[in-house]
Amino acid sequence: MASSQNTIQNLLKIVLAVLIVVLGYLLYRSITDPWREYERQQRMTELVRIRMDNIRTAEREFFRAFGRYTANWDSLIWFLKTDSLLQARLDSLFPRYVGTRFIPDSLPFSPRTGKRFILFVNDTAKVYFLKDPDGPDFIGDSVDGTRVHVASWE
Repeated sequence: MASSQNTIQNLLKIVLAVLIVVLGYLLYRSITDPWREYERQQRMTELVRIRMDNIRTAEREFFRAFGRYTANWDSLIWFLKTDSLLQARLDSLFPRYVGTRFIPDSLPFSPRTGKRFILFVNDTAKVYFLKDPDGPDFIGDSVDGTRVHVASWE
């Protein structure tokens, strides 16, 4: 009788030990998973802002060359790929950030979801407005030129 009771106690100890390990792991995941998601979202926001900053730089260069901004992504990309003066300064204008590099063809697309950035140009006022399709970030002003290159996060 004593040996069967010892067997039950030992079995109960093993079950409780396994249960403690499983619950400890679940507790660990409940703490670390939200933090990892937060870090992933922060990294995505950083990548979106880098891409938007690259668009701002490209629009400035387009304005210097043609005296106007463009809302046509194909024209902007073509300009970045073919302008010889710009090609000589490409690395200094579009610095490489950790984990990213400048690819003109990817310029119109948000790194977050792949949707196109919203780009509006007012030729009369010589202003542009660039908006992240998946978030609150934007650059510029569609009404007047006082905030033409100012980003919402600056």
